[in-house]
Amino acid sequence: MGNPTTPISFEFFPPQTPEGASKLTAARQLLAAFKPEFFSVTFGAGGSTQDRTLDIIKQIHAEGHNAAPHLSCVGSTRDNIRGLLNTYKDMGIKRIVALRGDLPSGMGSIGEFQYANELVSFIRAETGEHFHIEVAAYPEFHPQARSARDDMLNYKRKINAGANSAITQYFYNADAYFRFVDETRKLGVEAPVVPGIMPIVRYSQLARFSDMCGAEIPRWMRKTMEGYGDDVESVQNFGLDVVTELCEKLIAGGAPALHFYTLNQAKASIDILQRLGYRA
Repeated sequence: MGNPTTPISFEFFPPQTPEGASKLTAARQLLAAFKPEFFSVTFGAGGSTQDRTLDIIKQIHAEGHNAAPHLSCVGSTRDNIRGLLNTYKDMGIKRIVALRGDLPSGMGSIGEFQYANELVSFIRAETGEHFHIEVAAYPEFHPQARSARDDMLNYKRKINAGANSAITQYFYNADAYFRFVDETRKLGVEAPVVPGIMPIVRYSQLARFSDMCGAEIPRWMRKTMEGYGDDVESVQNFGLDVVTELCEKLIAGGAPALHFYTLNQAKASIDILQRLGYRA
């Protein structure tokens, strides 16, 4: 295929060490060559990384790229969120990813916002239409949802509260994504749903993430990767084939964009993009 026109974006997390920070800078420079729509930066459990999130957002913005900070309900107060919104607005940031967030172990209270739709409503009330607001979507349903129907209605509440679009939890079954989009349309929700893409670097890490967040690794994929044992190269080659094919299906099916969960590494995402025909 020629150079694809489907927009792309990349997610980072705030590094904890100077070494991690310099690695992230190097990864970001490599990924920036692919002209992403934006780089997003996560917000740790209970807002634990909010200062580091702000630091990375400042760096991305200073480099001339679009930056999208995550904001989470957990552990946040209205004053705290208001302060961050004003800071980001003054910087010229135009995009926010608004999430409920995970409650860290031992933390008793979720904060002044219980659900992401409340956070979205607050952002809109405080800043009008300044920000493009992204929310999370779960093609295989949120692990804490009471039912599939409940999860769909919760998604609708977030969009109705003022969100512009959604980024999904990662998945490896394209049908789950297309079914989710169809269901949102049946509910009268027209917001674009951007698939989240998780490159496969290490099977043990992926299995751990997936068990925590409820993303399914299909049995045939699990069995294949388990069979490779400690052969990391074979796992990565297999992952490259599988995720590239997934992206091809998503692009062919009309996905509005692709959002890569980079884990602060460039190579796995770049390998997929090059296979898809993207050029730096």
